[in-house]
Amino acid sequence: MNHFMSRLCGLVVLCLVSGGAMGADRGCFDMDRWDAILADVRTSASAAGVDADTIKDALRSPQFIPSIVRSDANQAEFKLTLDQYLGRMINQNRIATGRKMRDVYPTMLGRVESTYGVPAHVILAFWGLESNYGATKARHQLTDAFLTLMYEGRRETFFKKQLLALMKIASKNKLDITDIHGSWAGAMGHFQFIPTTLEQYGADGNGDGKIDIINSVGDAMFSAGNYLNKLGWDPAQRIVRRVVLPADFDVSLLDGKTKKDLADWAAMGVTNPDGTPIPLANMVAGLVADLNQDALTAAGTVVDDVQSQYGADADTDVAPRPVIVAYLTYPNFYRIKKWNNSNWYAIAVATLADELK
Repeated sequence: MNHFMSRLCGLVVLCLVSGGAMGADRGCFDMDRWDAILADVRTSASAAGVDADTIKDALRSPQFIPSIVRSDANQAEFKLTLDQYLGRMINQNRIATGRKMRDVYPTMLGRVESTYGVPAHVILAFWGLESNYGATKARHQLTDAFLTLMYEGRRETFFKKQLLALMKIASKNKLDITDIHGSWAGAMGHFQFIPTTLEQYGADGNGDGKIDIINSVGDAMFSAGNYLNKLGWDPAQRIVRRVVLPADFDVSLLDGKTKKDLADWAAMGVTNPDGTPIPLANMVAGLVADLNQDALTAAGTVVDDVQSQYGADADTDVAPRPVIVAYLTYPNFYRIKKWNNSNWYAIAVATLADELK
């Protein structure tokens, strides 16, 4: 399809979308604005040192994708409880596949750990949650996705920055930019990096002199390890610990933002699920609980959980009492949140990582 026809198709499709974001704001497709965006990208990319072939390929037949505009305008805020989220993200198939991948890539995972200090089970957990170990297939050519989102205008500066970073990556690594696909919002590869993150933390894992996190598992793993290392990952620390709190505990402290010494939390009644004291160390931690689900339970239920995990002879000599189920969140938890600023996501990484040790 030539340039004129591709733009005409974008125009026709968009005008037929009733109630679309652009239809409400601008009426039909604004071809002058589209051409101005393409010209600006061409000039900016050239000034950033992107080679002429990459610029030509990126802008040869740009497609406007109305479905991306709709996706951006209609992002649903799903109110999942923590248990619902963990049930959706972690299942026996994902755990089994992660263990299989550990056996498939032992050397590469070992190199990541020795180079960046991030254990294999942690890399596998991120990989599993981000792309189901590479099984999740990308839909959109990223140049088109970024141009569409730039035209939409809600975050034009941000998406222009992503497009230029993508063009620089393709130019530097001799990649075919038209063959780089990702999510509608621009995340790509096994670990769903956006281009600016890849530009800063990308690493060559297979030694071929370029970085390709879509087609090279080694590059993807090394880039993830480098990113977590730069975030300060401490392999000697765990991520979270499941704990229980007295039912009258101040719930305003359970959003993870308040951090205290472990000894202080222990003094406030934070214990292991079986009632034993939490391990103490010279570090601070937060507390996270899902108060939108039935976090308040009885100690007897917690005892059942402990016995199912550790056996009927586990020490569960605690008097039944109402308690709040929560998670102590250690420094690595907050490093995960710099990757994805979600308490539930960080707990899911920790949970899957524990299964893959």
